[in-house]
Amino acid sequence: MSILFPRIMPAAQVAVGIVFFLVLAGRAAARASIEEDIAACASIESDHERLVCYDHASRRVSSAREARVTTGSGQKSTPTPTPVPAAAYSPMEESRAGDRHSMLESAWAFDPDSDRYLVRFYRPNYLQFASYSTNPHEEPFDILFNSLDYTGARVDSTEAQFQISFKARLWATEDRRFGLWGAYTQKSQWQLYNDATSRPFRETNYEPELFVSFDPKLSFGGFDWGLLNVGYNHQSNGRSDPLSRTWDRLFAEFGIERGNFALLVRPWVIIDDGDDDNPDIEDYMGWGDITALYRWHGNSFSLMGRGNPDTRKGAAMFAWTSPPVFGPLRAYVSAFSGYGETLIDYDWKQNTFGIGFTLNDRLD
Repeated sequence: MSILFPRIMPAAQVAVGIVFFLVLAGRAAARASIEEDIAACASIESDHERLVCYDHASRRVSSAREARVTTGSGQKSTPTPTPVPAAAYSPMEESRAGDRHSMLESAWAFDPDSDRYLVRFYRPNYLQFASYSTNPHEEPFDILFNSLDYTGARVDSTEAQFQISFKARLWATEDRRFGLWGAYTQKSQWQLYNDATSRPFRETNYEPELFVSFDPKLSFGGFDWGLLNVGYNHQSNGRSDPLSRTWDRLFAEFGIERGNFALLVRPWVIIDDGDDDNPDIEDYMGWGDITALYRWHGNSFSLMGRGNPDTRKGAAMFAWTSPPVFGPLRAYVSAFSGYGETLIDYDWKQNTFGIGFTLNDRLD
């Protein structure tokens, strides 16, 4: 059955995926340690000592912010922090300077002190050891099964899946409000429990992106508008006919937030619908998606919806991410309903339920 699903490339994908997941896990563990140290600084009453604590905790110690500096006489003295005039703040900056933590600013490194060139998480990086479908999609593989006269072949309803996703800032202005980013996401469905067909990869989607990102720093109706992305997105499964699926889009993404709630709205325009591969993909994948995310006591809840109002077809996905349960790893549970969980399933309706572990949520 290896002729039905090539195994060399999937084996490489597993190896690369595991290595990359471990690297990201190490980075996440280091980041979690920093975040714990930063959280401990909040209890310090002295403004200056608290600022010094934050500098040390973030591994960014500035000589101008040291608790003690050496004077010409060799004695130690404590500098007085220079206050920033209130007029220098916009309404959004005032909210960010207070107790409210900006998820968008953190996720997209809009802090002027952040590195100009960096690599960060993008979409969730997860491994689900079990993903169950109520209606597994076997139709695309019927041609292969029938051509080999292998009537016993089938697609299992339970499989494993994982996703690797990261973004890299390639350039940014001095104040970090405007930057150029590249991103890559790879999602794979692995028939791990299907020994009858040699445990193949059922589908892998490759999704590179290039876009500019801007922080509008505007507030309205109690919400902060803190993100505007505009760019290009390509997605394909890297397969030949009759299993080839591909499309290209131009998109804009708007992000607003209030406290622990964030809303991401992403409309798109299809510039290549894949011709014979999937010419009607817009009917099922729609014109854009909307994602709502809420954090509560270390838990993260997200709900995504997309669709085409003209055809009344679309999809919804709910996900829960727990606080860390083992090092940087968090429990990850998802439920999907509708069309297009993967490109091979773009015109196939199903309900899937998955459980596993993740390193991050959408805005980490």
